[in-house]
Amino acid sequence: MTNSIMHIAKNARLLLVMMSCLAATSAAAEVRIAVTDLSYEKTVAHYFSETNYSYKGNASFKDSSSSNETGARASERSQTSLNSSVDMNYSNKQGYRLYIQRGELRKFTGDIKGGLIQNGYRVVQGKPWTSTNTETLYDIIARIKKGFYPNTDYVLFGTVTAVDYRNDNNKIQGSNATNYSTNLELVAEFSLINVKTYEVKAGFSAIGEGSESKLLTGDGVTNFSPSIPRIMKQVSESLGADVAGQVYAQFSEGARPNVGRSNNVNIQQNISVEEKVITYR
Repeated sequence: MTNSIMHIAKNARLLLVMMSCLAATSAAAEVRIAVTDLSYEKTVAHYFSETNYSYKGNASFKDSSSSNETGARASERSQTSLNSSVDMNYSNKQGYRLYIQRGELRKFTGDIKGGLIQNGYRVVQGKPWTSTNTETLYDIIARIKKGFYPNTDYVLFGTVTAVDYRNDNNKIQGSNATNYSTNLELVAEFSLINVKTYEVKAGFSAIGEGSESKLLTGDGVTNFSPSIPRIMKQVSESLGADVAGQVYAQFSEGARPNVGRSNNVNIQQNISVEEKVITYR
């Protein structure tokens, strides 16, 4: 019986050592991630009409007269001349000019941060990009060097690549009902960048989707007014879940275990002791 108790104590000590090592490894693996606002670039067309009008004129006037009197006879002579020239130019230009607008969306990142926290990462708030020089928008390395993300191990940099907003009206066959729907989809590309080595630890595209629909009956009925805030909330939530899942899939070693995930690891060990009873007669 004494040997059994010693064996149990040895196993318990070994288990405690293993759990301590696991905890130390998990603590060492914790990383801090800063999430940037989503960058975007779009081309905007502006209609223009330009009219140019110029006028240039030149005129000269000459008047000359003379008289002659001889005895009972007199004569008078006059001459008038007018010279003028006009030069007029007129032009009209119409068309479209294309401009490139760049900036950051101050939205859609809250659910991304929440998803990363749920997956066990530490999230650090960085400084927003406010430069008037839009050419530097995508230079994330320069921002890291300038200290935009202090006390951070990684920066999650996202760029919007596509936005699709649709209004659909679908007639229901066999009735006078129409299904009115509004759909919004947002696609963005992300890179998880090491702030010291600039190594990309994860790279992927993620999508956020939101929609609202309503079935209305009657001919000519179109009083469907969707809730844009509700649709935006759906887009943000689905985008955050997609981003957090893909970061964890490619960089799970940087997350803390046992933080709200279904794949938590629980270490349990059941130790049973069988005692033999010896009766002496």
